Amino acid sequence: MRAVVQRVSRASVAVGGKIVGEIGRGLLVLVGVSKSDAQADSDYLVDKIVGLRIFEDEDGKMNRNVLDAGGAVLAVSQFTLLGDVRRGKRPSFDEAAPPERARELYESFVQQVRGRGLRCETGQFQAVMSVSLVNEGPVTVLLDSSKLF
Repeated sequence: MRAVVQRVSRASVAVGGKIVGEIGRGLLVLVGVSKSDAQADSDYLVDKIVGLRIFEDEDGKMNRNVLDAGGAVLAVSQFTLLGDVRRGKRPSFDEAAPPERARELYESFVQQVRGRGLRCETGQFQAVMSVSLVNEGPVTVLLDSSKLF
């Protein structure tokens, strides 16, 4: 699984002009699932994301995680994170999981985040979404459960 994690002061996702998920301070997490991913990949990402110390403490150092900072998570499924452009200029999505499997792992990810005591809003799976955010910092972190980067 892959994730793009952005520290935000606010973020929202809309479908057809209607907001379906919205948070204030917290993390916007774009989540992509590959066809080789299993539950362990979701577990790994949840643990990393919930524990990421990218919020400032009273000394201005990034020592707090999203829970310590009183933040929330907005999780948005995004199969294009698995796009491969190493050959040519048109992305290949051959490594992306089929929708049924991707939905299963994405929903598991969301439930696990909620199980850690965090409010977790979502986008709408397989919909064309408009994501708005104010990236605070800016702070953006890339994660891959296969530890490719």
